[in-house]
Amino acid sequence: MLFGRWQKRVVLYSAIGYAFFYLVRKNLSMAQPGMMEEGVISIEALGVIMTAHGLLYGASRFINGLWADRVNARVFMVLGLLMSAVLNLLFGCVSLTVLFSVFWLANGWTQGMGFPPCTKMLTHWIHPKELATKMSIWNASHSVGAVMALGLCSLLIWLGFNWRWCFWIPGVLALAAAALVFLMVRETPSEVGLPEIEVGAARRDAAKPDRFRLVFGNKVIWIVSAANFFVYSVRFGFLDWGPTFLKQFKGIPVAKGGLMIIAFELAAVVGTVFAGWITDRIFGGRGQRTCVFCMASAALFAFAFWWLPAGAPMWQATLLLMGAGFCIYGPQALAGIITANQATKDAAALATGFSGACGYLSTTVSGIGLALVSKHFGWGGALAVIALLAVVGMALFMLAWSSSADGYDRHGERKDVDDDK
Repeated sequence: MLFGRWQKRVVLYSAIGYAFFYLVRKNLSMAQPGMMEEGVISIEALGVIMTAHGLLYGASRFINGLWADRVNARVFMVLGLLMSAVLNLLFGCVSLTVLFSVFWLANGWTQGMGFPPCTKMLTHWIHPKELATKMSIWNASHSVGAVMALGLCSLLIWLGFNWRWCFWIPGVLALAAAALVFLMVRETPSEVGLPEIEVGAARRDAAKPDRFRLVFGNKVIWIVSAANFFVYSVRFGFLDWGPTFLKQFKGIPVAKGGLMIIAFELAAVVGTVFAGWITDRIFGGRGQRTCVFCMASAALFAFAFWWLPAGAPMWQATLLLMGAGFCIYGPQALAGIITANQATKDAAALATGFSGACGYLSTTVSGIGLALVSKHFGWGGALAVIALLAVVGMALFMLAWSSSADGYDRHGERKDVDDDK
């Protein structure tokens, strides 16, 4: 019973902490229309910054995945959130594109200190058989954080505040959240005098496992990480450019467009939890199978939004966006869960750091790529590209359809899991 209470506490407060990482990252999507109107930055510069930020964040996810497996995950996570909060306070004070670019790129690095330590903690507190369900619930923190950013910034804009407050207020809130996480979270059960989770039979080889072999010697991790590139391309295509393409393509004001993207994120919360439940209950922990259906459905919704007439009622556009959000966030969560389970808890942070790095390489497409497509072919062309990317992602997940649910049996750490390939 005590373990259960601590497990819920760690899951809850680490999720709260990660939601605030998103609050001080996804606020840019609401601030960027105002920044462009004031002449602080151009759409091409925004595209370059978003691409560079994503690439740096991906590198940070990978490198910090290496570090998170070696240091105290709670302290590591809190330090990253503190630095992101301070950088947001600085964002609101600059008017030069070059300064904003430097600070935003620094934020890309500190943001990469959030997910790997969370994964490490969760694999210590949650049994592999329950990881897809419980970590999918935890993964809703992505959407909660994005909703907080969109909702808070929409309110600030509606009240007449300029774009700078979209950085200042989230920065202050993130400072408080970092303190809360430090007080409430513990890295492992042993830190509070509880036994570690028994995965099954003891490891045959008592030597410490080679983390690089556990990750880079597993073909499933390579396949899922490659597919993650396309998952993130679709996800960020909607999330990062949503308020902009809704205004320029559909003529919807920024504040209302922000509310529509909030609806997109709320649907994503439900879709993420549903995908985790389906994975454990229907597919025996094989998240790659769930991802095939999710990516196919996301492509259909993206195509439908592309064909929607410009004068169509707002509720129709909102429903299609919600459908896309419901479908695309399942694979986003499951990619990390699949790679963590495949690498086992000995290398979970490194594995999710690698898959996340591959995911954030997608900013070459979702950042400057979509900016250039929209400039030359309009946002209709950009949305068609997003739909095609979803189709490619689906095809990659199909390559891992018959793979096992995790890597514990492969590495001699468990004999108690049925293999029902």
